[in-house]
Amino acid sequence: MGRLYWFKQTLGQKSRHISTFYKYDTSGTFYAEFENPRFTLDAGMGKNHLTITDLQISDSATYNCASSFSYKFDFLEAIVVSVESSGLNVPVLVDQSASETIQPGGSVTLNCTIHTGTCDGQHNVYWFKDSEESHPGLIYTHGGRNDQCERKPSTQTHTCFYNLPMKSLNLSHSGTYYCAVASCGHILFGDGTKLDFKGDGGSLVLVYFLSGALAFTTILAFFLAFTVCKMNQRNNQSAGWISVSESKSLTVEVQPGEEVTLTCRNMSSRPTLTQWFRLTNGTELSCISSMYESEGWISVSESESQTVEVQPGEEVTLTCRNMSSTPTLTQWFRLTNGTELSCISSIGS
Repeated sequence: MGRLYWFKQTLGQKSRHISTFYKYDTSGTFYAEFENPRFTLDAGMGKNHLTITDLQISDSATYNCASSFSYKFDFLEAIVVSVESSGLNVPVLVDQSASETIQPGGSVTLNCTIHTGTCDGQHNVYWFKDSEESHPGLIYTHGGRNDQCERKPSTQTHTCFYNLPMKSLNLSHSGTYYCAVASCGHILFGDGTKLDFKGDGGSLVLVYFLSGALAFTTILAFFLAFTVCKMNQRNNQSAGWISVSESKSLTVEVQPGEEVTLTCRNMSSRPTLTQWFRLTNGTELSCISSMYESEGWISVSESESQTVEVQPGEEVTLTCRNMSSTPTLTQWFRLTNGTELSCISSIGS
């Protein structure tokens, strides 16, 4: 046989060691407040009996019998002792205000008054919240502090005062707050204090309205930004100057009546405009066809040819009017020595 133990567990408090018995002991060993003639031990082979005489309210608790052998520790029995109060004792009472009405953003202090009667044991005080949005839950505990209590010798009672200050309140704090005391093996709840907010219905509607307006404004801003971005992309694609490199000139000799295929390869990876021009008599230039990479063939009428005579060093302005109402591409070309054709500029409109 190893060692035998007794422990006392009072609700809301730590477990306390009462006694230890070893087979070589004669009466066992008691600890702290249990070194008292009211506590006696009858222990031996196969037994470990604890006797408590002259029972008091503070003896109400759960008593655990345990044993240990080598490195193994086992709880053998758990016995609940509840000492009923006599006519001279005042039962535990918990007083709370019924309700508190506050403004959103305000503060409040919840009060709890506890009358513990003649029970001389330490007590713990807890605050619980119950609301429609969540299950009841513990929000605060005052622990085992009894320094806020007043003793009245004439009535043999303890009166304790506990406060729960709350600040910056909003609608999420709505609910009923309960004060509870654990003392002498019992726990007792107050009737609860309900927190109400003035004009909470109108405030809730206003919050929902402002939230919806903010969401709509955000979506609208993203939509407008996306639209402006797409318009800028289209304008950049259809407007502005486009630089074009000069084309090479090749000579192909054919007989009248024969067929000829002219080949032009576009090595660009971007959408481009490919055009064929015909130069007649070395001076008359006319556009035969135009093709966008994604739009297919577009028919273009021949342009007129005019001659402007200027002196070296003078300035000349060449004018080209586009009378079309649809988006078009206007280009200037230069014919050198009657054979070399090069594009000077392009502009989309």
